[in-house]
Parts: sequence; C-alpha cells; structure tokens
Amino acid sequence: MAEAEGPGPEDRKPKSDEAHSAFTPPPGTAPGVPDEDQPTSEFARPEGVPAVPAGPEGSAFAAPATYSAQHSPPAHTPAPAFPASSPWQDRMRTMLRMPVDVRPVPEAAQRQSEAGPPVGRVLDLTLRIGELLLAGGEGAEDVEAAMFAVARSYGLDRAEPTVTFTMLSITYHPSLVGNPVSASRTVRRRGTDYTRLAAVFRLVDDISAPETETSLEEAYRRLAVIRRNRHPYPTWVLTAAAGLLAGAASVLVGGGVTVFFCAALGAVLGDRLAWYFADRGLPEFYQFVVAAMPPAAIGVALKLAEFDVRASAVITGGLFALLPGRALVAAVQDGLTGYYITASARLLEVMYLFIGIIIGVLVVIYVGLQFGASPNPDEVLQIPHRPLLQTLASMVLVFTFAILLQQERSTVWIVTLNGGVAWVTFGALRAAELPPVPSTAIAAGLVGLFGQLFSRYRFASALPYVTAAIGPLLPGSATYFGLLSIAENRLDKGLASLTNAAAIALAIAIGVNLGSEGSRLFMRIPGARSAAKRRAAAKRTRGF
Repeated sequence: MAEAEGPGPEDRKPKSDEAHSAFTPPPGTAPGVPDEDQPTSEFARPEGVPAVPAGPEGSAFAAPATYSAQHSPPAHTPAPAFPASSPWQDRMRTMLRMPVDVRPVPEAAQRQSEAGPPVGRVLDLTLRIGELLLAGGEGAEDVEAAMFAVARSYGLDRAEPTVTFTMLSITYHPSLVGNPVSASRTVRRRGTDYTRLAAVFRLVDDISAPETETSLEEAYRRLAVIRRNRHPYPTWVLTAAAGLLAGAASVLVGGGVTVFFCAALGAVLGDRLAWYFADRGLPEFYQFVVAAMPPAAIGVALKLAEFDVRASAVITGGLFALLPGRALVAAVQDGLTGYYITASARLLEVMYLFIGIIIGVLVVIYVGLQFGASPNPDEVLQIPHRPLLQTLASMVLVFTFAILLQQERSTVWIVTLNGGVAWVTFGALRAAELPPVPSTAIAAGLVGLFGQLFSRYRFASALPYVTAAIGPLLPGSATYFGLLSIAENRLDKGLASLTNAAAIALAIAIGVNLGSEGSRLFMRIPGARSAAKRRAAAKRTRGF
C-alpha cells in the first residue's frame, strides 16, 4: 500500500479567519489598486450618490469647503476698518479702547519693504514722537493713540504702547509664538511749546494717512527738524506777555490803571527771577516760590504807602500768571480716562507747584503784617461789575497766555475768541445767581467743546485751543483770600477759601474734559459705534 503523503504547504495553512490580515481581500474578490485621487476613507462618498455642494445644508458626505488652516475661515469676524477720512486721534483712540482680538483688520502698510518692517527703527521713531508729545503736556491717552498710529502705519499692528508720567514703553508681538520686542524711553525734561506740539501732530497725521507716502527716513528727518526748531517767540516777548497777563487779570478782579502797571511790573520781576534761577539749575518748585514774591511785595508796599488802590488786585493778578492750569487740566483728563498713575503724578506736581506759590506769597504777606500793613480781606471779594472792560481784559489775558504757551500765530486768535466766550458765559451765569463752581464748570465745558471742534476741524491737538482759554476762570481771588486769612491766623476761613479754590480748579478741569468727550459722543466717526459695542470705554473704570 502506498503511504499517504504528508500535508503540503497549502494544507498546513490555518483555516481560521483570524489568520487573515485586515487588509487582505476576501476570497472571491479581485484585489484592486485604489486610485491616488480616489478617497479611501470610511467617509468617502459611496458609488451612485451624487456630489452635494459644501455648505451648512449639505449632505454628511459632502466634502469640506477647506482642508488647511491657511485657507480656513477666521475664528471671529473682525470689525471693519475705520474710514481714513476721520481724524487719526479718533480712530486710534477707539482701537486702543478695544480688546486686541476685536480690533479692525489692519490696513496694508504702504511704507513696508518686502523684507518686512524694520522693527527696531519703527519702535525708536514711535518712542521719540511720544516723548515730544508727553513732554509738551499732551494727555496720556492721546500720546498712546499717536504711538499706536505710527507703529500701525509702518506695519506693526500688534504693538501695545504704554505711557506713564515719565516713562514710555512699547511692545511688539511679531506672532503668537515669536518673542516680543520691547523698547522704552524716559522723559526727563518738560517744556511748554504748543508750536512744536502742533508740528508733531501734523507729522503723525501724514504718517497715518494712507494717501501719503512718508518713509522712515523722511519721518526721522522731519522729527529732527521739529526738535531743532527754536521757540516762535523770543524771551523778551514772553516776559512782556507775563506782565500783560498779570495786568489784565488785575483789571478782571477790579483794578484800575495804577494796579494794572503795578501787577505787570511784579509779574515781569517774578518772571525774570524764575528765569535766573532756572538757568542755574534750581528746581521748578523754588522757581515758583521766587516768582510769587515780587507781585506780593508790590501789593504789600502799596498798602504800607497807603495808596488808594486795590492792592489785593496786584497780588491776585500775579497769582493768575502762576497758577498751573495746564497741568491741572491734563491731570484730571488722565484720571477721567483711566490713566490713574499718570493722573496721580500730575496732580502731585500741581500740588507741589501750588504749595510753592503759597509759600512765596505767605512769606511776603507775613513780613508785611509785621511792618504794619493792614490788608482788607473784604476787598478781595468785592469785585465791581464792569462787563465790557472785564470782557476785554479776559481776552487780553487769554491772548498773552497763548503767547506764553508758545502757540502758533494762527491759533492765538481762535483761542482768544474761545476764552472771551467762556468769560461771557461765566459772567451771565453769575449774574443769574448761579454758584461759582457750577458756573465755572459750564463755562469750561464750552471751552472744551469748542476746542475739540476746532481741533477736529484742523486735525490737530486740542490743547492749543483749550489751555489758554481757561485762564480767566482760574481761582486767583479765592486763592489770595485763603492765603491772606492764613497769614492773619484765621485758619478756618483760609482753609475754606483754599478748598473753594481747589473745587473751582477741579470744576475747570472736569468741565473741559466733559466738553471734549461730549463732542466725541455726538460726533462719532463712522464704523466706531459697532466696534465700541464690544467693549465700551466706560467699562474700563468699573473694576471688572
């Protein structure tokens, strides 16, 4: 018998289904090679099912509209860009008040090379422009808006500027994963020159305007010219303006011709003394102390000589030329817009300057009392009503104040008219027996409103149209009455009068800011309303 042959290789293969690979074709089917373009996923469309266009109502088998993150739709819909015809201050201020993720789509940078923006040079230019604005007395929010406008115009749309009283910094984030680039600059010296301030605003306007081409080199050249330019008025004009300001202020509070010249002489001497000590490096606090002494000394001398004049008006006129109204308005503006650190520092500066004025006047008054000078406190508050003469004096005061602020000649007449309107409004409200504080606030509100309208019309800073116009509203009489009461050891009346002066000063600052914000409230730029709904500016100050 023939022996049975052993099992062959085919017979030794296991018959179980587990032995087959998951990718092995089942028996009876021809192995096919899938085409490279044919999808083999389990989500592939079966044969015979028609293709359905992609969309929210499409079939489950419809192909997605996009397959890569590069072409995928954004996670949110950004706000539309603001019209370029609106002032850059409004556009940049609105964007700064919005979170980064809802800001409008950045416009294409027209001044950017193919290799990308030179980050270091752009940040340096931005800081230098911000330094000039902050040193010139501009508010912190407007400085940040200018810095943001410059950085955004040169392609750095993810830049975040930060402004404090003496420090400016800016940080640029090139991407979500890239290392941020930061730069800072310290403001060590401040000066009042509104002509330079206006030139910087024009430079920022040209840089941020999409229809103009301002290269980095051109911007640096213009900035260097602005920094080298001398003040528009010589020193002797400034000194004469200080004298005329004090003389006009003395007429405003009831003085005559003799008082006018005495107050002007005292202010001129005080200004020269302040310049003398400033050239020798004496701090500004002591400059205010010595500047307040000559008008007070002339007033005390008139009392000792028993001239039949209002000696109190001489001292009050000298105080008008020294009260730091510009710094006070900027401090309150920063506080109302949420920049509390800068506002606190500026209010502290105002307090020190005010204390310097108080010390200078108190020393002279106390010495005069020791020599037998007997000032009449009631004389300070008994101001005669001379509407036409006082209106002219208020306009002269504003005119000379504008010269002291180194304003452009084209803006001096506008701010003079603005100050005259403010004084007429204040006088009408006081004639209607409205208290001084609300009357001052309403008049200052008109100053802020008209100043903001003028600045929007000329695409410039509002400071040249506002600061000098509040000069006639400054609390010179209340300040002098408080100092005189303290010198006569009547502390209760003195502190009450100084508190009243502080309330009037705050009413001026709040009124100016309220008028400015009112113009922005009722004259909103197109497209800003829908963007501001995402985060209203008022929410910044509510603590959440």
